[in-house]
Amino acid sequence: MDADDMKIAYNAALVEAEGYCRKSRLEEIIIFANKCDFKKLGVAMCMGLKKEGTILCTILRSNGFQVDSVVCKNGAIPKEHIRIKDHEKIRPGCFEPICNPIGQAKALNDAQTELNIMLGLCVGHDSLFLKYSKAPVTVFAAKDRVLAHNPLGAIYLSETYYKKKLFP
Repeated sequence: MDADDMKIAYNAALVEAEGYCRKSRLEEIIIFANKCDFKKLGVAMCMGLKKEGTILCTILRSNGFQVDSVVCKNGAIPKEHIRIKDHEKIRPGCFEPICNPIGQAKALNDAQTELNIMLGLCVGHDSLFLKYSKAPVTVFAAKDRVLAHNPLGAIYLSETYYKKKLFP
């Protein structure tokens, strides 16, 4: 294990022990970033969670971090650029920009962030962001439009409401 990996693993274990069942994920991210001596944080957020992202960035700044953020629709690249046909869009007949997680990662790489935080990136887009981010990444919240961004809700309901959907 190299020195950077050791620092992250060691501080993650400390945060786990100190915050276990006592600290929220947000508190743990702040504590972890401080323990790792990360000063410059990046936030890659979904446009649909811009309000929550703005609050997150405000909280991080009020805790002494320099924060750079970038929304998923950065660049306003039309979906046709990746060969999406009009009938495959959410709103056919309208301009729809693609989510641009590679652009998000590159913007935060250019900003030289030390830790990136994902907030609600789509399934698959999160994979691309993780692939291209140079800084370590943690997840603040995973996107789930149906379950109020609580994807575990499907598991908790897997023997009742979601049984027929999840076990065909």
